[in-house]
Amino acid sequence: MISHTLKVSANRRFLVREDGKPFFYLGDTAWELFHRCTRADALHYLQDRAAKHYTVIQAVALAEFGGLTEPNTNGDLPLHDNDPTRINEAYFQYVDEIVSAAESLGLTIGMLPTWGDKWNKKWGQGPEIFTPENARIYGRTLGERYRNSDLIWILGGDRPVETDSHRAIIENMAHGLREGDKGEHLITFHPTGGSTSSQNFHGAEWLDFNMWQSGHGRNSENYTGMKSDYEKSPVKPCMDAEPGYEDHPADFNLNNGYLDDYDNRKAAYWSLFAGAHGHTYGCHPIWQYFQPGRAAITVARRAWQEALRLPGAGQMQYARALLESRPFLTRIPDQKLITSEVGTGTDHVQATRDTAGSYAFIYVPSGKPVGVALEHLSAKTLRASWYDPRTGVAQTIGEFPAKGAHTFTPPSGGPDWVLVLDDTAKQYPAPGVKP
Repeated sequence: MISHTLKVSANRRFLVREDGKPFFYLGDTAWELFHRCTRADALHYLQDRAAKHYTVIQAVALAEFGGLTEPNTNGDLPLHDNDPTRINEAYFQYVDEIVSAAESLGLTIGMLPTWGDKWNKKWGQGPEIFTPENARIYGRTLGERYRNSDLIWILGGDRPVETDSHRAIIENMAHGLREGDKGEHLITFHPTGGSTSSQNFHGAEWLDFNMWQSGHGRNSENYTGMKSDYEKSPVKPCMDAEPGYEDHPADFNLNNGYLDDYDNRKAAYWSLFAGAHGHTYGCHPIWQYFQPGRAAITVARRAWQEALRLPGAGQMQYARALLESRPFLTRIPDQKLITSEVGTGTDHVQATRDTAGSYAFIYVPSGKPVGVALEHLSAKTLRASWYDPRTGVAQTIGEFPAKGAHTFTPPSGGPDWVLVLDDTAKQYPAPGVKP
C-alpha cells in the first residue's frame, strides 16, 4: 500500500512520497466530480484517468455551480442551512466513497474545500458563507475527516484575495486543516486566472507549493509565470494548475476556435521545462460534467463521456513518461542551451536539463530548426533523439561530440517535438521508457 503522505523534496523543487520516491503531479480538473456525478459515472471517469496515468484529480467539496443549493445525485446538500460548521454527513459520506475509489486506483484527490465564490462572490452564484471564524472550524472538520486519505488540500477556488477578511478566511481555513489532519497533507492555493498563489501567500508557512492559473487563452506564456515563481525565495515547488482546457473556446471567444491537444501540449511542456514540478490538464466538458439535459457552461459542445476520448487527455501521460525516464529530482530549466532564437507565441522554445548535464530536453513547438550549445552538457558524446509528444515514441538521430553548437531540424509530422540529448556513457533507456 502506497503511503498517503506526500512532502516537498529536499531541494524544495519537487514532490516526493514519504520514502523519497518522486511524485509526478499529473492533474485533471474534475471540479464538479462530487456534485454532479453518480457513483457509476465517477468510477468510469476515475478508471479512465488512472488508465491514462494521471496521478491527481482536482475536485471541489462545495462546488461552484449550485454547490450549496442543488443537491448531488443522491439528493443531498453539503451543509445544513449553508452553515460551514454543520456539514451534512450524507453528502460527505459520498465524497468519502469517491476519495476511496480514487485511492484504490492510485489517484490522489486534490481537494478544494470550497470554490472561491463562497468567500468572495466577485462573480458567480455564491452566496458568501465563510467568515474567518467558521472557515477554521470547517477546515478542522475536513482535516480530521480526511487525515488518513491520500489527498492534497487546495485552497482558493478561482477568486482574488481582495480584503483583509478574504485573507483571514484563507489563512484560518489552512490552519484549521493543519489542526485537523496534524500536518499529514500538503496545502496549496488555486488562484484566479492570470495569477499565482505566490502573490498573496508565498511566505505563508502552510503554503507548500505554488499554483498558477495561466487561463484559457491560446499560447499563454505560462513559462514566464513558472520562471517568476521558480526564482522566488524561499524556494517552493511551482506548477500551472489550470492552463487552457481542451475543447474550450480560446479566450472565451468562439471566433478564436476551440483549444485542442496541440494547445494542451504547449502548455504542458512549456511549464514543465521552465521548472514546474508537475502539470494539470483540463477538459471543458469534463470539469462541468456536461451532458444532454444539463445547461452548457461557456459553450461546451459535447458530452463529457465523449470528451474523455479527446487526444490531449491521453497525450499528457507522455510528458510524464519522458520526465520519469531520466533522473527526476535534479532537473532544472536552462534556456542558455538554446543558441537560436527562443521565439515567442507558438514558436517559443523551452529547455531543461539535469544539474549534472547528463541529459537535456528541448521543446520545439513549431517544427523550426533549433541551435543547441552542446558544450553545456557534461559528456564526451551525446545521443540525440526526437521524442513525439503525441505518441510517446522516440526516433534516434545519431551521436554527436559534446562541444560547440549544433543545429537540429525536427522531422516532419509535427508540428511539435522534443529534442532529447543524452550522455551516451549513461546508457539511458529510450526516451519515455522507465529505467
